[in-house]
Amino acid sequence: MNEKIQLLGMTPEELGAFFKAQGQPAFRARQVFAWLHQGVPFEKMSNLPKALRETLQNTCIDNPVSVLETIESKLDGTIKLLYRLPDDHVIEGVLMRYKYGNTLCLSTQVGCRMGCKFCASTLDGCARSLTAAEMLGQIVCANGILAAQGAGQKVGNIVLMGSGEPFDNYDNVVKFLRILRMEGGLCIGMRSVSLSTCGLVPQMRRFAEEDLPVTLSLSLHAPNDEIRRQTMPVANKYAMDEVLDACRYYIEKTGRRVIFEYALVHGVNASPEQAAELAGRLRGMQCHVNLIPLNAVPERGLTGVTEREVDIFKKALEQKNISVTRRREMGDDIEGACGQLRRRYLKDHA
Repeated sequence: MNEKIQLLGMTPEELGAFFKAQGQPAFRARQVFAWLHQGVPFEKMSNLPKALRETLQNTCIDNPVSVLETIESKLDGTIKLLYRLPDDHVIEGVLMRYKYGNTLCLSTQVGCRMGCKFCASTLDGCARSLTAAEMLGQIVCANGILAAQGAGQKVGNIVLMGSGEPFDNYDNVVKFLRILRMEGGLCIGMRSVSLSTCGLVPQMRRFAEEDLPVTLSLSLHAPNDEIRRQTMPVANKYAMDEVLDACRYYIEKTGRRVIFEYALVHGVNASPEQAAELAGRLRGMQCHVNLIPLNAVPERGLTGVTEREVDIFKKALEQKNISVTRRREMGDDIEGACGQLRRRYLKDHA
């Protein structure tokens, strides 16, 4: 692992202490914080003394993330990003273009150890968690791509739904979120952030107390414990009632509705009867269900559903007064699903 210091993951206060130890004035922290979040390398930080720039180049990393490969969808302009980290691990992200702005789906870990059967990210386990700097660096890289395209735009919305379980990397994710919203940096508010979890109950309850009112998305994917345990190992530790109670606690503490992600798997969780059972579990909760036709994962032997099955399931929820939408598919022609591009890269370079 590269031993250079990752300055991008430091708060202004931490940078202040760092520069004070270097015998530098306090205002250097503000200058460097702003440069780093603009994606400017040390050698181009024009208001720093040359000697300081050289010292920073030798001892620190401005952005620990670099873009290894990009693939742009011909269908909708979605860009799949493959990033390299300082220790040569690779992660991926997806830059999606919407009418309301640009959304980046970013990773929080190298791989994932949760073992959900419908997700390619978890097939090789989790190599390690990402630092706050490595999460911020993904956004800085995406902003650089947008700038190079002359779009005059930046990433405005973040979804923590790439590789990894955010609450399995709790401290780094919380630090990332606190830095993300700071003035002088990327300055992205918490209402523009969605965080997806498979349902780590203690961390969900702890996060409700953090004053970080992001949109919490729960990977539910089943109407009951028996079916959930078939595809999600975490369900063996936390029963659905515990998970839903933690969601209610989050709603109570933040005032934000919870999004339930529901991947429809043929022959597993997609019948009208299962839709009715799901509606019964969610009745009275401030929530929304996001239906996701499964991207087939050949290694798991799971298949997706037909559009007719999606429509029947959706109508069954609507009849029970459950707010529901079908997720819009983005980047279908560029391995848009989580973990697919990274697995292809690793296979090619094995």
